[in-house]
Amino acid sequence: MAIHKNPLSMKSAPSVRQLRAFVAVYHSGQLSSAARILSLTQPAVTVLLRALEEKLGVRLFDRSTRSLRRTEAAVEAIDYAERVLAELDAMTASMAELSGVRRGRVRIAATSTIAQTLIPKVLRRYADLHPSVKVVIDDCAPGQFVEKISNDQVDFGVGTLEATTPGLQQQVFLCDHLSVIADRSVHFAGKGPVSWKQLAGHPLVTLKPGYGVRRSIDQAATAAGVQLMIAHEVSLLGTALALAANGLGVSILPASILAHAGYPNLQARRLIRPTVARNIAVVHRQGQTLSPAAAAFADLLAREFGDR
Repeated sequence: MAIHKNPLSMKSAPSVRQLRAFVAVYHSGQLSSAARILSLTQPAVTVLLRALEEKLGVRLFDRSTRSLRRTEAAVEAIDYAERVLAELDAMTASMAELSGVRRGRVRIAATSTIAQTLIPKVLRRYADLHPSVKVVIDDCAPGQFVEKISNDQVDFGVGTLEATTPGLQQQVFLCDHLSVIADRSVHFAGKGPVSWKQLAGHPLVTLKPGYGVRRSIDQAATAAGVQLMIAHEVSLLGTALALAANGLGVSILPASILAHAGYPNLQARRLIRPTVARNIAVVHRQGQTLSPAAAAFADLLAREFGDR
């Protein structure tokens, strides 16, 4: 393959201003008219045109005291110049649409409970603000959450990291704690927080070992010296909520989930001694720059839930 001995450098490439000056002069036929079109002075247009001719190594116009005449090189160059400017204009318009969140696609991983409770309200608001952006919600099992983010299957995830995960970073937008979720008819002493020891004797609806908050529940119960009476083990927090709502036991999960779950007969009371934080965050790969559309969704989550 032949290699050009003197490849063009960035210094020898025409500038956008030079190309715009050339196109304006080519079509108007006059330096003064081109200057008005470009909102420049006539001497400035002359400088741009001469600099372009010097870079290209050809004369583009034959000049006289009264007129400019296009050379053969100008006739050949105009198509290239207009094509370059059109591509630049198209790129500018396309990037403006992306940065202005007028176009784009956002892929979000969320465990099914988060997808059912927190996401819908924000998704509705986002669709109103950015109707041309497509949002794909990947509602997944808790065990798939980190994998989907780490493997770049989504732009980010919304949920709780069970442990510090190398390669991932999070921005917490909702600070929460584990609470006992029970029908309002279930009696616990007092009106404030409930201790883990007060759960003794109450049938518990909880997640299966290895799912979601189960590890935190087991660790807290052990720390409190409590033997939990497990009535039902399920895979999804949504199922645990439904069973608790039908009087089949009490459940343990972040109180914020209940606030958006649509079970008016259930109430949440924070568990203490020990208190277990369950913060909900936007999770994405470390060093990743979210697209404007994805960042806008993350910002909307923070505005909607961040002050709670």
